[in-house]
Amino acid sequence: QVQLVESGGGLVQAGGSLRLSCAASGLPFSSYAMGWFRQAPGKAREFVVVISWSGANTYYADSVKGRFTISRDNAKNTVYLQMNSLKPEDTAVYYCAADQSLRRAFSGEGSGIDHWGKGTLVTVSS
Repeated sequence: QVQLVESGGGLVQAGGSLRLSCAASGLPFSSYAMGWFRQAPGKAREFVVVISWSGANTYYADSVKGRFTISRDNAKNTVYLQMNSLKPEDTAVYYCAADQSLRRAFSGEGSGIDHWGKGTLVTVSS
């Protein structure tokens, strides 16, 4: 059974930082592209970032470029999202996602994603 478990969400002031983690189990982690989506209140889920199987390639949504950094540790079956310079508009539930394709599934609302975590809430106060 595949499980993706997010942690690290919370309340932070604008300009602050948070680091999200996603621990994966039940799948060959190094064979999966890993990424994050988010869903703000009243809005559709949106793509945030994806990292390739080895970590060599990353793709970011324009809204987070230069502020967020994704990384992965294949020895620990974990992917991380370092979020800096947070803005109130970053407030959302952040979902970890796993898929064997790098770009096809990691776009839009992620309707083709193989596996999802349950999400962790990030709230940025102004």
